[in-house]
Amino acid sequence: MTIHAQAILFDNDGTLVSSLASVERCWTRWAREYGITAEEFGRVELHGRTAAEIVADLLPAGLVPEAVARVEQLEVEDVPNGGVRLLPGTRDFLDSLPADRWAVVTSATRRLADARLEAVGILPKTLVAADDVTHGKPDPEPYLLAARQLGVDPAHCVVFEDAPAGLRAGRAAGMTTVALATTHRADELDADLVVDDLSALSALVTAGGVEISERR
Repeated sequence: MTIHAQAILFDNDGTLVSSLASVERCWTRWAREYGITAEEFGRVELHGRTAAEIVADLLPAGLVPEAVARVEQLEVEDVPNGGVRLLPGTRDFLDSLPADRWAVVTSATRRLADARLEAVGILPKTLVAADDVTHGKPDPEPYLLAARQLGVDPAHCVVFEDAPAGLRAGRAAGMTTVALATTHRADELDADLVVDDLSALSALVTAGGVEISERR
């Protein structure tokens, strides 16, 4: 299967990098600080959502701004402690793409996203973070904003995601979707193409855009 694109839009956590260990450490500490039980925490969908949305599901509205700032601080401080690592294939795949043909679209805040990306040496020319949108994934707003910033019709964009919420956002934006089975089982992911990770794919830059193919 070959997918043709004029722009490629990557989720970050679970797609380009893994920060699962850091997320678990920081959110566990945060929940303890705010008196949230494991049962309460377990009922909330975490992956692919903004911290503000998660916190709003767990705490009264008046506590949300302070609590969001606290978990962001914990996660930023954890980055130097091995809080992030590149996933297989990320470096080679990104290195094969022109800088103006791809963007990172993340549910993390810009401060946290910058910290994680800088730690692994990824410097996207275009970054859309939670701070930049009114509605996070699964709403299509983040991906539509990235397409607009790159100057590409959404129909000619390809979204790379590991989370169902992000894949729903990509589909709602009218984009082709590629799912990476890094944090969810393949059968839990609804996408045009599902692969294990970016090492399963290659990208060929042509005059008309980028051709994405599965490695043989």
